[in-house]
Amino acid sequence: MLVSKSIGRGWQLAELLVKKQLRSAISVACKSTTAAIIEREMKYGAHNYHPLPVAIEKGKGVFLWDVEGRRYYDFLSAYSAVNQGHCHPRIIGALVDQARHLTLTSRAFHNTALGEFEQFACELFGYDKLLPMNTGVEGGETANKLARKWGYMRKGIPDNQAKIVFCENNFWGRTLSAVSSSTDPTAFTGFGPFMPGYEIIPYNNLEALETKCRDPHVAAFMVEPIQGEAGVMVPDAGYLRGVRDICSRHNVLFIADEVQTGLARTGRRLACDHEDVKPDILILGKALSGGVLPVSGGEGWDDTGYRVSACLADDDVMLCLRPGEHGSTFGGNPLACRVAMAALRVMEDERLAERADRLGRLLRAELAKLPEDRVSAVRGKGLLNAVVVSDKLDAWEVCVRLSESGLLAKPTHGDIVRLAPPLVITEEQLMECVDIIRDTILSM
Repeated sequence: MLVSKSIGRGWQLAELLVKKQLRSAISVACKSTTAAIIEREMKYGAHNYHPLPVAIEKGKGVFLWDVEGRRYYDFLSAYSAVNQGHCHPRIIGALVDQARHLTLTSRAFHNTALGEFEQFACELFGYDKLLPMNTGVEGGETANKLARKWGYMRKGIPDNQAKIVFCENNFWGRTLSAVSSSTDPTAFTGFGPFMPGYEIIPYNNLEALETKCRDPHVAAFMVEPIQGEAGVMVPDAGYLRGVRDICSRHNVLFIADEVQTGLARTGRRLACDHEDVKPDILILGKALSGGVLPVSGGEGWDDTGYRVSACLADDDVMLCLRPGEHGSTFGGNPLACRVAMAALRVMEDERLAERADRLGRLLRAELAKLPEDRVSAVRGKGLLNAVVVSDKLDAWEVCVRLSESGLLAKPTHGDIVRLAPPLVITEEQLMECVDIIRDTILSM
């Protein structure tokens, strides 16, 4: 009898729990609107981003869908992290397959995926060694540490006097080191004191670089081949070749930040390939994860999540690091390694660089037809592009209007709209997007 009553009470409790969970699910479902989602993020999340008023629920290829079911062309690609398109089946397949076997060992042990990834990437990009990390900013931090250590061990710079040169308007993240090299007041104001040993020169200025590199304490020059966050600033032809020559002549490491410009985005495997130059340290990230490992703090933030980034260098540089001097619990995790290999294979097998080069030329040619009283400049390489709107228009308002017409892009610096779709976009889809962009701008 007591057992029977106990079972009865148990069923009653279970029924109450189910009803409670059902009411909760209904409540959540009722609140799954764009407005409700934005309101919840604003209430519980840090206000460190200013997103467009769109709440995304699903992505596939070049498309995104919001919670109300509206479809959009994605013309941001998560700041070039989704070069291979949203939820690419080969990359998702690699993720799921590896997740069933092993996700994390830390670097306390060897695992079956890390060495295979290191070999694959080193042979693909032509380097001796790879050091895996998580976020793009960690790749930059790694390159900075490596350059300083090389400066002391190989170049003979006195202890604690190494300098690294950066360009104005650079962007490689928002850690204290990254903002210490920034010239954007939004990035650095209120976050001092700053990292010493950083010096700034104008972008696309070989004479200024030559002058700085004469200083024997300069260990490295770190540069984006195309400045993305600054507004897709493309340097003059020959600039990267000049950087390579100056750095070689003065025994200064050339660090290429290809986190956003690499992995086929600009119409070559790497943006540096446009001028056939090899950096001493190559930083990769974003599309190295294929857009399927999103457990991270966001663009430029580091919370040791399951993203993928890497520094590549030859032995003379990379072997300056010894056990215990640099690393990450999640860096080189098996899950990320399998995903990165799949992402790189998709890039190569689907010839995404060639597609980006061809369609990028078409996009710029079509957008250049817009009247100058609406668009004052169109620039870019491959499918990393920007339009500079005239002072009659506001870039934020342009992006809002584009979203209302089914295309998602993001502004920067008030008058620039970046246009960077997934590289799997077809010519037919691209021309449909050209029509959306043209009609939107002409209607304003």
